[in-house]
Amino acid sequence: MDLNLSGKLALITGGSRGIGRAVGEALAAEGCSLVLVSRSATDLDTARKHAVMKSFRKGLLPMLAVMLLVSWLLLREPDFGALVVIAVSTFGILFLGGMNGRHFTALLGMLAAGFVVLIVSSPYRMQRIFGFMDPWSDAYGKGYQLSHSLIAFGRGEWLGVGLGASLEKLHYLPEAHTDFLLAVIAEELGFVGVALVIALFLCIVARAFAIGRQATLHERHFAALAAQGIGVWIGFQALINMGVNVGLLPTKGLTLPLMSYGGSGLVVNCVALAILLRIDWENRQLARGLHA
Repeated sequence: MDLNLSGKLALITGGSRGIGRAVGEALAAEGCSLVLVSRSATDLDTARKHAVMKSFRKGLLPMLAVMLLVSWLLLREPDFGALVVIAVSTFGILFLGGMNGRHFTALLGMLAAGFVVLIVSSPYRMQRIFGFMDPWSDAYGKGYQLSHSLIAFGRGEWLGVGLGASLEKLHYLPEAHTDFLLAVIAEELGFVGVALVIALFLCIVARAFAIGRQATLHERHFAALAAQGIGVWIGFQALINMGVNVGLLPTKGLTLPLMSYGGSGLVVNCVALAILLRIDWENRQLARGLHA
């Protein structure tokens, strides 16, 4: 990609989320999601082995330090949507890993309060929050993306207008190939196509949790938390993207995992699925009495 074009795109979207051509223009947020899932699973597994799960200083503080550093970097971009996904994924792993109930409740309250402060202190975030509630009041301004997304859903009806026959993707709907891909699917394949996409994501999440449960039965706690963490991450990001497309959530700039255009995002998603497949293979090996 031309560097001048990259700079212009950064100005339009309000953030510079790439980390340069030197590393293949990989998106920082996509990589952070997978790295933090692995890091959280590692820390919880280590804490379990050393019997410090209930200790705030030894069991929880190391993970919080990493999370705060990543949060600061994401807010510098800024990429609030990715921060929400990463925070929920990390807290999901903490919950599944058996974190102290009082510590978890306190951290959850602090997280909610922090998100409220970030929203209230930023005018453009406030505009997004109120803009999605009534996009038709400013259909050519802050409600432009959502209004065209809803038009695409309306045109699709039950079976869609046909594959490749979408009108909204012809420069009417911004980011039709990334953030609002689901709206194009709804327009071309209708309710049936959207229901199929949702069903496929539910299958991925259910399978990730099933693989994690099997790993737990073999006393492989790191593998179990990693598998379930990947399921939480992919499922929650897909949920937010779908909610944005249908107007249930404010626009956050998050892609639809495994489907939206973008080399780096797809690479990270495929690496996550490869990890799931590896954990499943090791489970099967152990079930046969073989070495994993």
